[in-house]
Amino acid sequence: MIRMSATHPHSFSGLYIILDPSVCPSRSLIEVLKTAAEAGAVLFQYRNKTASMRDAYVEALALRQAAAKAGVLFIVNDRCDLALAIDADGVHLGQGDLPLDLARNVMGSEKLIGISTHSPTQVRDATAGKPDYLGFGPIFTPGSKQDHDPVVGLEGLRAIRSLTPLPVFAIGGIHINQVDEVIRAGANGVAVISAILKAPDISHAVRSFLDQMPGLNSPAPS
Repeated sequence: MIRMSATHPHSFSGLYIILDPSVCPSRSLIEVLKTAAEAGAVLFQYRNKTASMRDAYVEALALRQAAAKAGVLFIVNDRCDLALAIDADGVHLGQGDLPLDLARNVMGSEKLIGISTHSPTQVRDATAGKPDYLGFGPIFTPGSKQDHDPVVGLEGLRAIRSLTPLPVFAIGGIHINQVDEVIRAGANGVAVISAILKAPDISHAVRSFLDQMPGLNSPAPS
């Protein structure tokens, strides 16, 4: 299993695919993961904000097993208990989730923890807790979320780059033709949902994103 080495946090970069069943219900998330992994993607997150814990467990476990078989990283959104139950590689926390220090106690030192941030203050506060990486956005208007935080733009991304040494994944409405400017604005990678889940050809979409980020999509083995 590929895991990010805690001693090489800056190698955590590239394309980060968020698997949310509400975005494209007609598509099998397992097939999306397998296809995307075959095309070169190595970072995946499971996000389901409406399912019961039992249903989420069944769905996440199948995805986790597919991720392990493909040799890619698999992170669970919000839920430390679900992440531990399926032995995910880590958990991604929002601003309203379990505080980082408590999440670290629950998850243990070997698991990855990421935090969503939307402002300079949140970036500073999150960095002080020493997570493994940050999500920052929305950079543009998200295609998968109606109740999103205010759009920060490329200017917002540039403004927070000097505030943290942590890997930063830009998120929010990012399409293939915007990847280069997002990376140049300071992101270590991009987190995408609709751009992959709704793509007519997932393999082509993944390869197109990766082509814009040469050398970035490579978490270090531990």
